[in-house]
Amino acid sequence: MIPPAPTRPAQLGPLLARCRVARGWSQQRAAAELCAAAGVPTLSRHEVSRWERQRRVPGGFWLGWLAVVLDVPLVVLAEAAAATRRAGTTRATGPARAPGARARSAGRTGPGRTGGTTRGGEARAMTTG
Repeated sequence: MIPPAPTRPAQLGPLLARCRVARGWSQQRAAAELCAAAGVPTLSRHEVSRWERQRRVPGGFWLGWLAVVLDVPLVVLAEAAAATRRAGTTRATGPARAPGARARSAGRTGPGRTGGTTRGGEARAMTTG
């Protein structure tokens, strides 16, 4: 007897779109709700669109707020994000990089990022001038 194939987690883009539409929200409204919940005024409907079209996959910070705003368990979104990354359906949005090259954080800070360290982890000297 062959065991049934495990169900694969949904990919993130269609899942986000279904959850948003089920609430009757536009992408603009979803972005506004995320901004209000996270206290970050800069998320636009364009980023929500990129997530839904799987041109980008949100990181842990936004996945957490998506779970809150869309009332979806975080584990469901995290599994869908991992499935999307494994499937390779996201496209690079910047200049082409060599395989395995890490993207720079562009000076942004947030969960898992420290703005005051260099790539090697040592503290960067802060100068005023």
